[in-house]
Amino acid sequence: MSTLARTLSIQSGNIPQALSVSNGLGADHLTTSRTLSNTASPLQIFVRAKKKINDIFADIESYSEESFYFLEELPKNLANKGTVEEIGTYVKKLQAIRYVLSRDHMKCVFFGRTSNGKSSVINAMLREKILPSGIGHTTNCFLQVEGSENGDSYLITEDSDEKQNVKSVAQLAHALCTEKIGCSALMRVVWPKDKCPLLRDDVVFVDSPGIDVSPNLDEWIDKHCVDADVFVLVANAESTLMLTEKNFFHKVSSRLSKPNIFILNNRWDASANEPEYLEEVKKQHLQRSVDFLVNELKVISSKEEAENRVFFVSAKEVLQARLNEQKKVPIHSGIAMTEGFFGRLHEFENFEKQFEECISRSAVRTKFDHHTSRGKLIVSNIRMCMENIRETSLKKSEELQGQKVELSRAIEETERQMLLVTKEAKNRIRNMVEEVEIKVSKALSEEIRRLSALVEEFSEPFDSNLLVLNEYKKKLHKHVDYGLVTSLRSRLTSAVSMNIDSARKEMAAQIVNILPDSKKSTVQLPLDNRPFEVNYPFRCDNLCADFKEDIEFKFSFGVLTVVHRLAGNKLGYFSRLRNQNVEVSQSTAVTPMTPVIQTQSLMGTEEWSVISKFALATVSSQGAVGGLVIGGFLMKTIGWRLILGFGVIYSGSYLYQWLTWTNKSKEKTFKKQYVQHVTRQLRLVVDLISSNCSHQVQQELSSTFARLGSFVDNASVDMQDLLREVEKDIEVYESISNEAKKLRNKANFINSELQQFEEMFLQAS
Repeated sequence: MSTLARTLSIQSGNIPQALSVSNGLGADHLTTSRTLSNTASPLQIFVRAKKKINDIFADIESYSEESFYFLEELPKNLANKGTVEEIGTYVKKLQAIRYVLSRDHMKCVFFGRTSNGKSSVINAMLREKILPSGIGHTTNCFLQVEGSENGDSYLITEDSDEKQNVKSVAQLAHALCTEKIGCSALMRVVWPKDKCPLLRDDVVFVDSPGIDVSPNLDEWIDKHCVDADVFVLVANAESTLMLTEKNFFHKVSSRLSKPNIFILNNRWDASANEPEYLEEVKKQHLQRSVDFLVNELKVISSKEEAENRVFFVSAKEVLQARLNEQKKVPIHSGIAMTEGFFGRLHEFENFEKQFEECISRSAVRTKFDHHTSRGKLIVSNIRMCMENIRETSLKKSEELQGQKVELSRAIEETERQMLLVTKEAKNRIRNMVEEVEIKVSKALSEEIRRLSALVEEFSEPFDSNLLVLNEYKKKLHKHVDYGLVTSLRSRLTSAVSMNIDSARKEMAAQIVNILPDSKKSTVQLPLDNRPFEVNYPFRCDNLCADFKEDIEFKFSFGVLTVVHRLAGNKLGYFSRLRNQNVEVSQSTAVTPMTPVIQTQSLMGTEEWSVISKFALATVSSQGAVGGLVIGGFLMKTIGWRLILGFGVIYSGSYLYQWLTWTNKSKEKTFKKQYVQHVTRQLRLVVDLISSNCSHQVQQELSSTFARLGSFVDNASVDMQDLLREVEKDIEVYESISNEAKKLRNKANFINSELQQFEEMFLQAS
């Protein structure tokens, strides 16, 4: 309904006469009308939208901080420094946005020439006389009226945070008069919200000096109008729109995109004095205002919409009526009742309704639309970042899973091949040990057979003196040791070393084939440059510890010598027979069922020893008697000439041997005895020496294989450590992926919340 139609309806009697002053129901009408207006106040849309957007941005801030801390803990290959810094800037931006949103309110700025009633209009809308108005009171600076959270009322100047207590309009007027401020300065008047419904709904009113008192309008616009949701031009109904007012709003329109402007023709109660010109004047004012909004400013597209932005009111009457309402007295008390009072009152209420719808819709759009878009952009960017991190983490996890499978297979294959190589190495070492034992035994036996030649090569001076002889034996021991070792080494070292080197290389090659490619280049084979030498564990001084030489002169044909020689031959023969019998008895003992053949006991060594001792004793005991008897017997039988000849020959032989028993003969006898003794001792230890040599070979090859095997063990340990690290990295990347997924889903939820906010508040507005 247009302004003209609304006025004609009111003045034509559509408002029931029951609202007449005489019956006193005017106050009830005003109260009922305002109560309904509060119940369905459009301002609650802004209040709900503000609460909703603040809750959403609290979630966005918490989400961005969570994302920032999450990114800070990530490896550099997932989130670079630039990404973390970008999310950090989002956190700071969101903190600033939340601060702005918490302070955002619906702002309405009132402009007009001096004394047009701007302060009265604000007071009427606030239902309380807050700002000084009327005769003698002119607003000389910008006054911002806003709600107080704690119920206190105070004044804050532009350059100070000091709160000056203000309890009444008189105190406020006095405070404003005492302050020396410029016309563009802002004074904040904080008033309890519970006294003014509009303040309770987060509406802020800004009163301004008259636009005709200062030429510096650009500063006013930049300082106080940029964040305004609605502009109210309070014009004097007793005059038309002035060029000053038009120029000001042209400047506003050039700075802001299609500002919301209401035009209030105040003091319309003066038209009641000239009722015959009422309609004509109203049409003129309406036409000029609509033309100004539509054609000049072009802030409204249609004439019908522009007519709903132009109102004819009397702020003074409305303020007094609402003060009477609060005092619970008839609303006309103290008011000079003129024609059309209730029509003007209804017009003001209609203005308030249009104002509330417009400022709520505009504030929601201007205050929250941009922030909503920024919030969606920030959340979308963080969501994209989380999605990239999730995908990268999954890709890394899949790659590590492949490495885990390969490492597990490599470890199993290495262990399997190592078992095979170990088994083969044991067989090779066993065969080589047996071969070396046989070679050493054979070589040592051959060296024993040529031991006499080795002893004959010893050419140190010989003497039967005990001290000299002991020194001679020591040197001979060393000579035999050196000769045997040298000969054995010359016969065995080359072949054994070649076999050992070959075995080493074969084992090393097999070990290298087992190792992973990454470890092959780091392996240093434990191969010596020198050939392996066997240490032969025998010393002649130990073998000959019980050797006792016999180099005293003994006649070859002496009775004792002959007896010993004969006894020795018999003993040797009987000893061989006894050894054969022992062997037969041992072989037959293998099968228990074989009958044991009883053989005649043969004469042992002890028996022959007794016989020889008896013969010698007999000869020595009878002495000359025996010799005479035997001599007489031989002389009768053979003849004395043969006996004499035999005696001469026997004596000559004795003399010859005695004369030729020199140091050389003694040395020869000594060496012969020494060879016989060493030969017997070496034959006893042939098996022991060959076994010891083979054990050395076994130790060498086993230690070589152990050192080579340590490379495989180390490689297996390294692969197992790497496997554990890979498994740990997989857990980390899976955890990162899950966390990034949660944050991505949280971004989806917040985006849906923002989308719902747009649909509920922004698109609906």
